Amino acid sequence: MNGTTKLLLAAVCGVAVAGVYAGQPVLGPMGRDLDVPADALGWFVATGQLGYLAGLVLLVPLGDVLDRRRLIAAHLALVAAGSAITGAAPVAWAAFSGLAAAGLFAVVVQTAVAYTASISPAAERGRNLGIVTSGVVIGILGARIVAGVLADLWGWRSIYLALALLAAVLALLTRTLLPADVSRGTARYGQALRSFGGLFARPVFLGRGLVAFFLFASFGTLWSGMALPLAEAPWHLDATQIGLFGVAGLAGALGAARSGRWGDAGHARRVTGIALVLLLASWAAIGQLPWSLPLLILGVIVLDFAVQAVHVSNQHTLTAAYPGRTSTTIGAYMVFYSLGSALGAAGTTALYDATGWTGSSILGATLALCALAAWAFSTRAESRAARPLSPSSTVVGRVRC
Repeated sequence: MNGTTKLLLAAVCGVAVAGVYAGQPVLGPMGRDLDVPADALGWFVATGQLGYLAGLVLLVPLGDVLDRRRLIAAHLALVAAGSAITGAAPVAWAAFSGLAAAGLFAVVVQTAVAYTASISPAAERGRNLGIVTSGVVIGILGARIVAGVLADLWGWRSIYLALALLAAVLALLTRTLLPADVSRGTARYGQALRSFGGLFARPVFLGRGLVAFFLFASFGTLWSGMALPLAEAPWHLDATQIGLFGVAGLAGALGAARSGRWGDAGHARRVTGIALVLLLASWAAIGQLPWSLPLLILGVIVLDFAVQAVHVSNQHTLTAAYPGRTSTTIGAYMVFYSLGSALGAAGTTALYDATGWTGSSILGATLALCALAAWAFSTRAESRAARPLSPSSTVVGRVRC
């Protein structure tokens, strides 16, 4: 797997996921423009996450049936369409429709991750996954930086129109530059869907999935709620200034880039546990937002380091456990991610409206504690039962690396 392929796949991940999160620093202006009340602003993010959830169930299993290169290009084109609808929406229902469509096809991220895992030698899988999934982090956090600047210059709609253009260009590049997919199996779509559902009964998968659910709920609590208190007294920050907090998050997440190599060395469980302790500790600093921006920045760095380290370790563990069905496995795992992110986004804005940032901080810390408890459960499950599926239970063909 050459450097150009890895960078292109990282860009695909970044642009696709950015459309789901780009509205976070501009929830206020979006709500005012589209007449959405303050306690419902989190649904601008949650709607994209629910669309993402539908895509994980219905679209990602196609990666174990069809040519992933063509799927990546097609889904990027549809992400572009959804982003364009959002940017041009005259009323709230149209914007929600566009966000749901962009979220639905943003599952191209999971197809790209599965494609990466399938074409990587086993000894390099974790490192390559770390590089490609860094595009997800850059998309989630970098989108906030760019979104704030674009919103101040040309309004919030310019964010989604720019993303539509980028997704369309990447659709052309991936169709042209990515090598043909030779790892897909011979399963039918119905078989892939049944295989998808069967994963939820497996202890190793369920344990890692619960970690992801609480992990991303805690992550969403911060990033979907933070813009609201920063825009109010005593800080009164504008969209550009709020978006710049993404730099701190990006620094923390990229600091975890080596977590894939730690997984290759056999330390995935230990890395996950340490990172979740850091996640819980980060909320002590994040809770100081009303009084201290330096402590908030420190907390953001630590939180995003922890989230990326756990996320890469989870994917490394699961793709190693189920090597013949990477698309289905990653898609099913990301159901937990999507539900957790939607919970965090909706919960933090509702709590902030009622209790202020204290309520949001308690929610984030509680979710981090739940993630740590889920890790303890998953560690026991992996010790007892972690082993790949038998050849007779796989539904896809042999992977070629």
